[in-house]
Amino acid sequence: MKYVIRFASACALVAAVAANAHADTLTIATEGAYPPFNTTNSDGTVSGFDVDITKALCERMNAQCTIVAQDWDGIIPGLMAKKYDAIVASMIVTDERKKKIAFTNHYYRTPLSIAVPKDSDITDAQINFKGRTIGAQGAATQGIYAEDHYEKAGAKLNLYPTLDEANAELKNGRVDAVIADKFPLLEWINKASDDCCKIIGDVNGTDADAAIAVRQSDNALRERFNKALDEIVADGTYQKISSKYFDFNIY
Repeated sequence: MKYVIRFASACALVAAVAANAHADTLTIATEGAYPPFNTTNSDGTVSGFDVDITKALCERMNAQCTIVAQDWDGIIPGLMAKKYDAIVASMIVTDERKKKIAFTNHYYRTPLSIAVPKDSDITDAQINFKGRTIGAQGAATQGIYAEDHYEKAGAKLNLYPTLDEANAELKNGRVDAVIADKFPLLEWINKASDDCCKIIGDVNGTDADAAIAVRQSDNALRERFNKALDEIVADGTYQKISSKYFDFNIY
């Protein structure tokens, strides 16, 4: 009987260790095409604010994390198919997305902004762009906003797989304006060598939360992320990371 009990206890211990090892090994997806938040380097690695925040959170959770790049169109399907455990890719929380996946608390907030060519006659970010052509990243909140507010009002809407492609179309004069999250749009304009474009303002009422996405069944993981996020904000780690990319508060 003692042998049976000891054998059962040993099996339970092995199972617990295996479960913990699994829980502390995570795969995190980001887009890799959304600087300064996430970008793909020449050697195939990813870097940026999202990546640095991910590494800080994983360290705080004592988790071994692998960060992978995933095209935006497939990033939610990949999570639901269990290709990875979470998404840290500047994803905006929306009611539509919450029908499929769950979100942590926000890790930054952003409005939508409008960029136009330097010599554009468009000066008001609040217009409906009727008769104009506006570009945006497809399957993203800016694309959805443009469909609901501009295309229905008579604007022509061109959607692109990445923000970089939308910005290139603006630079080349193929669209009259681009709508996007403010911070990556500002990053692109500030780093452009030809001074082609400018931001004319934020779109009223579009301030939104960017958060980490997990599967709806992974509430324990969501809470681990929330706890770790609270800790890195409280001890200054978040601000240290943020200051590498921004000279203003995005939290």
